Amino acid sequence: MWATLNICLYLSLKCISAASILLRSGTCQLQGRFMLNGVYQDGDVILGGLFDVHLITLLPELSFRMHPKPPYCEKFNMENFKHSQIMVFTIDEINKNPNLLPNITLGYQIYDNCVRLGMAFRAAMSLASGTQASFSNLNCTGPPPVIGIVGDPGSTPSIAISSVLGLFRVPIVSHFATCSCLSDKKKYPSFFRTIPSDAFQVQAMVQILHHFGWTWVGLLYSDDDYGIYAAQSFQKVVQLFGVCVAYSKSLPQNNTREIQHIMGVIQASTARVIVAISTSSYLLPLMDEVVLQNLTGRQWIASEAWSNSPTFRTPRFLPFLKGTLGIAIKRGEIQGLLEFLLRLRPSNDPRNNMLKIFWENMFGCSFVTKTDGEQVKKVCTGQEDLSTTNTAYTDVSGLRGSYNVYKAVYALAYALHDLMQCEEGRGPFSENRCAEKTNLKPWQLVHYLKKVNFTTGFGDHVSFDKNGDALAIYDVMNWQPSSDGSMRVQTVGVVNKGVATGMVVTLDENAIYWNFEAKKPPKSVCSESCPQGTRRARKKGLPVCCFDCLPCADGEISNRTDAECMMCPDDFWSNSDKDQCVPKEVEFLSYEDPLGISLTTASLLGTCFCALVMGIFAHHRNTPIVRANNSELSFLLLVSLKLCFLCVLLFIGQPQLWMCQLRYAVFGISFVLCVCSILVKTMVVIAVFKSSRPEGKDAMKLFGLRQQRCTVLVLTAIQVVICAVWLSTASPTPHKNNQYIRSKIVYECAIGSVAGFSMLLGYIGLLAAVSFLFAFLARNLPDNFNEAKFITFSMLIFCAVWIAFVPAYVSSPGKYAVAVEIFAILASSFGLLVAIFGPKCYIIILYPERNTKKAIMGRETQKR
Repeated sequence: MWATLNICLYLSLKCISAASILLRSGTCQLQGRFMLNGVYQDGDVILGGLFDVHLITLLPELSFRMHPKPPYCEKFNMENFKHSQIMVFTIDEINKNPNLLPNITLGYQIYDNCVRLGMAFRAAMSLASGTQASFSNLNCTGPPPVIGIVGDPGSTPSIAISSVLGLFRVPIVSHFATCSCLSDKKKYPSFFRTIPSDAFQVQAMVQILHHFGWTWVGLLYSDDDYGIYAAQSFQKVVQLFGVCVAYSKSLPQNNTREIQHIMGVIQASTARVIVAISTSSYLLPLMDEVVLQNLTGRQWIASEAWSNSPTFRTPRFLPFLKGTLGIAIKRGEIQGLLEFLLRLRPSNDPRNNMLKIFWENMFGCSFVTKTDGEQVKKVCTGQEDLSTTNTAYTDVSGLRGSYNVYKAVYALAYALHDLMQCEEGRGPFSENRCAEKTNLKPWQLVHYLKKVNFTTGFGDHVSFDKNGDALAIYDVMNWQPSSDGSMRVQTVGVVNKGVATGMVVTLDENAIYWNFEAKKPPKSVCSESCPQGTRRARKKGLPVCCFDCLPCADGEISNRTDAECMMCPDDFWSNSDKDQCVPKEVEFLSYEDPLGISLTTASLLGTCFCALVMGIFAHHRNTPIVRANNSELSFLLLVSLKLCFLCVLLFIGQPQLWMCQLRYAVFGISFVLCVCSILVKTMVVIAVFKSSRPEGKDAMKLFGLRQQRCTVLVLTAIQVVICAVWLSTASPTPHKNNQYIRSKIVYECAIGSVAGFSMLLGYIGLLAAVSFLFAFLARNLPDNFNEAKFITFSMLIFCAVWIAFVPAYVSSPGKYAVAVEIFAILASSFGLLVAIFGPKCYIIILYPERNTKKAIMGRETQKR
């Protein structure tokens, strides 16, 4: 950018100087002439051309005491000279075509830029302003020195030249400048190109990386506008495809220490794929270092600037660069080109001095007799036979950049043809006017260039989009060893940009040569892919491609490699490998479960005990000990206890609606009946004791058999009403619970209404508390009549069990909550059965001699 500003300042000073001379003489005088290598042919309309024929520019030493000598160009490039001659060939072909620009002869003025910004800018200014020594037509009528320019091939010179010539709308059609920045029509309104923008090239390269699964790559780019802009675009695009850049280094042109540093970075990195977006001149020092340090085991990805370059396709680079994949401009064919190239002869015209330079480099001779060290160079005759040579100049088998020159010249020609064919009154300019054919303006040609649309003889369609860019089509090249020890470039695929699909890469993988022992694509990843059942966990401080693989959490799976873990549906759970969801295990207390079997056995055992006690009491129903304890209430209590034991069976098995409804109703009614019987039994004991005293003779009359039955019936009926209201309003239902254990479905009965369930348990608790209170108050009655002591003990057990039940039930998960509930039922039932009927059965069976009225009354008599 500073170079551009300096050049513009220099030109401004020159213009001021020229203006002063103009005011004095009335004639424009050329203040100086740049020493440029070129090729020239006169014509009605002149097209300019800029090509990098020489690769190195030697600048003169600046003493600031004399006018500096002109720069000297070295290292003649045959391939790039061929580009300039293809422009000459194309203009000659157009001049011979009677249907294109009839009655108009195109001429050309082509300059060598020597791959130097200053030289390129000098050449461009010479084209735009002309090289006449003086100019007296101050009205500026007639055609301009050049109507359009083909070139420059470099992005940096194109930016500088377009920044200045774009102010005058001089059309520039480049065949090789790919910087995406040149698509900005506000900055470069008259710039066009027949090569796709780097934005498309970068997308094509990333598509290749994505195709082979290379997610960890190194990036090298030339330290110029071409490389810098392309590298910025590359780093943005790769993020969309999950590709990470391990390192990013710019290639200096002449800095050995920096090149060695870059080599150290490459060797230390685990990235096996290197993307090099650079021109040959920037890349060559690095490749020399690659050979010097014997760096192998890397897969090179070449940008179009060097993917087809013969500079690296030599035996010296073969062990390191064979197998390289590159993006190349689409190949084309030009009929009759070889014959034209072979007819070339040197010229004595100073404006065609580049032809002599070519001839001297081609045949190793000189048109001037001189010595080269101790050897005397042979003299060129100008009649040497080009058909005997075998260089890049005569190789027309793979025209890529050359073919873009061909299309660029034709684009200017077709635009000029459309301009000339304009009918007056139907033109595109103000008041429907056409361009003046004798006084053409470059900006008028720009208008027609935007609408160019034609097909070449090879069948390629040429047009420009709104940014002046060509259609994005690339060949994918592969460098393969040949039998003579060199490398040949083989087309192994194509990359097209579709309107709807974007960049699409098509590769023939069987045709690709891989420079690895396995002869397969290398792996280039920072971290291996995460297998199924795991997820990525990014490593701190590293790019997203560097990660650890962690197992999915319980209830989550990943069924693809490198996939994120996802939750299983509600009724499913992850398997042990965490790669698929399986139906959750349904858990409930079943009859097949060991715990279920144990509780069922205890329930049936308790029922049997009740039946046994009932049988004993029935058999001894006329004995004093049975009659003294109100045999009817005893039998009712045994029946209710039997129901308590049997209701346990409703808590075991898969919950169903009828089971859930019946379970709590039977449980609540059975226990209320049981506790009511105990309560009435306690009241009977107290009434009997009082009736034995003179002051309580009428106690049993007030609490007789009928009153006992009514009390039990009324107290039980209240529980029946509670159950009926509960079941009719918010009935318990089967429910699949995922909250207790996430890996299982706990099949349980949801109580429906907390209030209903609380009232059921609260009513039982109330009756139990009253029974305990009465029994406790009657605990000091005489032993012979004192059943209250046993009732007190039984109710103490009952209350303790159900008080302990609450925290145990709340803290028990799944089926164990049901087991706790069953255990509470069984424990309290067994407690009542043993505490109340155990002592009586003990006397009836083991000590029948005590089961007499005399024995029962004896202790009381003794006390008296």
